[in-house]
Amino acid sequence: MQSKLTLRLDQKLIRRAKAIAKKRGKSVSQIVADYFSSMENTTPTPDDQLTPLVRSLKGALRGRRLDITDYYGYLEEKHR
Repeated sequence: MQSKLTLRLDQKLIRRAKAIAKKRGKSVSQIVADYFSSMENTTPTPDDQLTPLVRSLKGALRGRRLDITDYYGYLEEKHR
């Protein structure tokens, strides 16, 4: 059973959505339905919670053996 859903969006965004829908040969409703369906089919991973900056740094030190003395050495060099 289909029901009606009202969305409040900026006029500019509505125009863009309609243009995209026309280009794809779909209705805006179908594009929204497809979007929500695609969200349902994905399993969130822990990486989804990371900010883009943290995600870009993840794994940068993989394979390196660092300990507290490395950190102290870094601080000494930094504050010379």
